[in-house]
Amino acid sequence: LQVAPSALPVLVLGETGTGKELVARAVHEASPRRAAPLKCVNCAAIPATLLEGMLFGHEKGAFTGADRAQKGIFEQASGGTVLLDEVGELTAQAQAALLRVLETKRVVRIGGDREIEVDVRLVAATHRDLEAMVESGGFRRDLLFRLDGVSIVLPPLRERGAEIDRLALLFVTEANRTNGRAIQGVAPDALALLRRYAWPGNVRELKNAIERAVVIARGDVVLAVDLPERIRRAAPAPA
Repeated sequence: LQVAPSALPVLVLGETGTGKELVARAVHEASPRRAAPLKCVNCAAIPATLLEGMLFGHEKGAFTGADRAQKGIFEQASGGTVLLDEVGELTAQAQAALLRVLETKRVVRIGGDREIEVDVRLVAATHRDLEAMVESGGFRRDLLFRLDGVSIVLPPLRERGAEIDRLALLFVTEANRTNGRAIQGVAPDALALLRRYAWPGNVRELKNAIERAVVIARGDVVLAVDLPERIRRAAPAPA
């Protein structure tokens, strides 16, 4: 990726499941920050009351149950990269706090008053139309300007048929490592089925299908019979 060696923030746009986290990992691994951590946060999966504490940390006694100080994601990833997935789900308060971090490169833990310097490269991702959210008042324009150093738009997998073979083999390798298997590849008839399927769940659906196939495969390659029935019975994807 041409933008990877730079310090520019990256905004990744695309439908749910199109592989936005894969892009963030590729940016991180191709950057000078590759030896430092990549920390990923799904902003939509964490309650708003907890999100700021996760991102920025908290001091001991900041709230009930805070029996010790805790570093936030930005401190943990200092020197590396932070991926904020579904950044369009941030509350107005969290947007303001994030903007301050991006402008000052410092965080203040919840319950604290000391500024802590952090050095992170931010990758933000969303399936939402942030420009439309700005117009409707749901997202800060100044934050969008900060996030949008470089935009990467990911088309849905149904429009990226040429990538299916490569992604399938990548996911076979990952599934082997995760599940202790030694599958060597994907049979031609199985690849043909993968190419003709429309992939409504995008890259995430492909990854799940391949992992399932790797787990149940009886031979040393994934066969058509190892794929989920919906893929085996699907009509060809539209051109």
